[in-house]
Amino acid sequence: GLRRIHAAESVAYLNRALFRLQDIWEEIGIPEEQRLQRTNDVHKHIKGLLDLMIAEEEELKKRLLRDIESHLKELNHLCSELQLPPFEVQSDGCTMLQMEKNSRTRLEVMKEQKKKRMEELKGLVGKDRELCDIMCTTPFCIDQDSIPSLPQLETYRAYLDDQTKEKERRHNEFVSVKKEIIVCMEDLERHPETSFEMDVMCEDEEAFCLSNDNIAALKLLLSQLQDRKAENELRCSAFRTKIQELWERLQIPQEEREALSEHMAQSKKRNIEALQTEVQRLEVLKMQSMKSVIEAIRAEIGLFWEKCFYSQEQQLAFVAYHDDDFTEELLNLHEAEVRTLKKYYEDHRELFEGVTKWQENWTLYLELDKKANDPTRFNNRGGNLLKEEKQRADLQKSLPKLEKTLKAQIDVWEQEHGHEFLVNGQKFLEYVQQQWTHHHTEKEKEKLERQLKKTKQTQEDMLYGTSMRTPSKRRIAGTPTPGKVRKLNGTSTFSTPTSFLSSGLGGTMCQSSIQKTPLTASKGLGLRTVGHGKTPRALDRNKENISHLNRNTPSGTLRSQDTQDHTITFNSLAGSYSEFAVNAVLHLFSI
Repeated sequence: GLRRIHAAESVAYLNRALFRLQDIWEEIGIPEEQRLQRTNDVHKHIKGLLDLMIAEEEELKKRLLRDIESHLKELNHLCSELQLPPFEVQSDGCTMLQMEKNSRTRLEVMKEQKKKRMEELKGLVGKDRELCDIMCTTPFCIDQDSIPSLPQLETYRAYLDDQTKEKERRHNEFVSVKKEIIVCMEDLERHPETSFEMDVMCEDEEAFCLSNDNIAALKLLLSQLQDRKAENELRCSAFRTKIQELWERLQIPQEEREALSEHMAQSKKRNIEALQTEVQRLEVLKMQSMKSVIEAIRAEIGLFWEKCFYSQEQQLAFVAYHDDDFTEELLNLHEAEVRTLKKYYEDHRELFEGVTKWQENWTLYLELDKKANDPTRFNNRGGNLLKEEKQRADLQKSLPKLEKTLKAQIDVWEQEHGHEFLVNGQKFLEYVQQQWTHHHTEKEKEKLERQLKKTKQTQEDMLYGTSMRTPSKRRIAGTPTPGKVRKLNGTSTFSTPTSFLSSGLGGTMCQSSIQKTPLTASKGLGLRTVGHGKTPRALDRNKENISHLNRNTPSGTLRSQDTQDHTITFNSLAGSYSEFAVNAVLHLFSI
């Protein structure tokens, strides 16, 4: 198409140009020979120009081929270095120019990729060196002269991320440990001595080498300082405990104690020296007041005996407790005994506290159980009755649970120590069983006493009639008191025989429907001493009352009470008023 058109146009133009040249030459008058020569020159010139153009284009073609070949060769080398698949040339349907352009463009991309990888590798290597310098670690193993692959770069980045985190961790650990070291140094009142301690205390935190050895040495230094600090604290604690004991034993005034208050709270070097001086001073005072100190220790021993539930035999085993020869040797024996008791108590504290808790609950349970059997508890309007009953029920449930827990603890303790755990010289569970048995026995005894009392009251009611007791009811003013005793010439008299009986029974007696006129006080029954009989007049006064009582008493009851001497006998002047009244009534019935 176009190529043929262009060729035809070029030929036509060449022909026109030749014709025009011929015309010009004819007009000029150039001879024919010269016109032929000139035409040959035109042909030569056109041919030379075309040959030159062809040569240049041929050279361009060759250069394109060389460039394509060079690009492909370099691309293959880069692909090999970058560890990528070989570059594939797409020659189908592509001209040389397009192939050259494609290969050249791809080559530029590959070169840029190589440049980026090398720059990233350089940055990673530099960061790795910094981390290695700070942590004294080995650099990452990678060929710095070759182009790294993408997986290698990814692995390198991940490695450096881990190293960076490790560096941050070590740095934070260093800062934290350094702070603790500074505190310990201040508490111990000491300054850095070694070069390492100087580096830790004085060097810039960012410049400190965070190697594993340095971190380990740092921890070791802290551990040593903490051990020394703990030793000082233990010494101070021992001094304080000793001082407190000696203060209590020697009864040191509060003013002297407060003067040492600063040293009783801190454990620095100067505090240790002050506490040690105080202990030495108190030891001198202790030796000067041996007796009072030993007596104070004995009081402490007695307290521990109570806490540890020592039996009488165990207490008597410490013979020095009763020695009155107050010497330094005796003091040492008492101090050793106190230490032994303290250790024994601390070793078994959990058990002793459990036993103490059981005893406290047991005592409270007994008190509440006793209140539950007290009739007067219903007079309480403060709401404590329900509370006490609930508390008693809770204790009744919790005591067996606590006993079960203590039994398990005691079993474990006995297996570990290989001997029995004793409370007051006997097994705890046996002691508990004895307490429960004693409690049940006492309850049965009280129940039996109540039954006997009720039976006795029933018999008395059958003998003397039913009495109504209203202890809370006030008496009307002016009403004669049945049990009231009048003193006449040093002897006690009652207003009437009825009043006498009522007083003996502790209440107002229910009389029969027959009303009797009470006797006057001057005509009352006179009480006499043992061995004196009744006057006939006194007997006549009581006939009506006796006959009234005989009608209300079962037959045969009074006959068994007959006496031969018709006298009133008292066991003692300290006898109860009720016994006095009953004996008097029995005497009257026997007349």
